[in-house]
Amino acid sequence: MKRNALLFITASMLTISAMAQEKEEKEKSVPAPAAAKEAFVKAYPAASKVKWEKEDGNYEVNFVKDGKKMSAVYDSKGVLKETETAISVSELPAAATEYIKQHYKGAAVKEAAKITTAAGVVTYEAEVNKKDVIFDANGKFIKEAKD
Repeated sequence: MKRNALLFITASMLTISAMAQEKEEKEKSVPAPAAAKEAFVKAYPAASKVKWEKEDGNYEVNFVKDGKKMSAVYDSKGVLKETETAISVSELPAAATEYIKQHYKGAAVKEAAKITTAAGVVTYEAEVNKKDVIFDANGKFIKEAKD
């Protein structure tokens, strides 16, 4: 009898935990303004796994295009602010790789991305030790930010 009660309590806890996680995911996903959605669909008609989030007053859409993870940030009027494309660590500029080796000895780059602003300015981001390390297009260090 005690075993059945324990199994019931365990199953209930797992169910409650799963429901809480699902609710949290729904709260993260937000409806984007029509103008932002329209601009996104026009720019990326073949995108899949589309998920919108609110970020610093703008709207970030995470998606997959041609097998690559990407994101784009739009304002409420549908104006593109920047795009981010996941890249392999080997695609980081050589100077950025060297900087990481010198300043984060023994640390591995968990993720890397190429960020392009609406004005065409390119920067690179490398996640190292749970921090985002930002470089310019030539691989020169710009700043470090918390992930």
